[in-house]
Amino acid sequence: MHFSVRDIGLFRDKTNQFVFISSASAYQKPPVHPVITESTPLCNPFWEYSRNKIACEERLIHAYRDERFPVTIVRPSLTYDTVIPVAIGGWTEYTVIDRMKKGLQIIVHGDGASLWTVTHAEDFAKGFIGLLGHPQAIGEAFTITSDEILTWDQIYRTIAHAAGCEAHLVHIASDFIVACEETLRGGLLGDKSCSVIFDNSTIRRIVPDFHATIPLRVGIRKTLEWFDADPARKIVRRETHEMMDRILHAYLG
Repeated sequence: MHFSVRDIGLFRDKTNQFVFISSASAYQKPPVHPVITESTPLCNPFWEYSRNKIACEERLIHAYRDERFPVTIVRPSLTYDTVIPVAIGGWTEYTVIDRMKKGLQIIVHGDGASLWTVTHAEDFAKGFIGLLGHPQAIGEAFTITSDEILTWDQIYRTIAHAAGCEAHLVHIASDFIVACEETLRGGLLGDKSCSVIFDNSTIRRIVPDFHATIPLRVGIRKTLEWFDADPARKIVRRETHEMMDRILHAYLG
């Protein structure tokens, strides 16, 4: 994920704008303030993915300062379209929906009351496209997210409602989950376990017409329709079911 001198050299003097897709997970974890702006420090001791994104940003900004390399940095958060935007059992998998439809217990990290933002890709694209070719975007970083703020309980229940079922939620501390399944450390402690509110004023300064208009209750229906259109897309992994059951058993006894 790190950029090299050769990588930058391939684009030097060949492009008027180099757009790097970073990640909002690069912002300070845990945050000292829940409102995240582009000036929030970049520091994530929990997730190598985020540290690699930070390293890429630093290398590109160094190139901008030293040689005016025309970089624009974009930091999306949890952005979805053809993926299930949950912390465990989702993304390219259909496992969490399978559990919901079967009436099985669903793990929600923490108490379910922490705040999060889920952004539909079509909304993200409105801000992203507005940056392309914009001279004031060079050398700058931009957070692009929805302004809809939801608790994780609301996210899971909204998804379950769209799937035509109920979500039987079990709240488990993120530290406990990670102790049971180390592979979840980055995505939880380094990202989704923290309450955050993203400030989109910077992207609106450059792209005044940017407004996210697709709430989760609407966007997730589009997502589930995409899965329904081809049964082969509904990937249900036995290993994920077993992992969730193992964590639940360890917690509930």
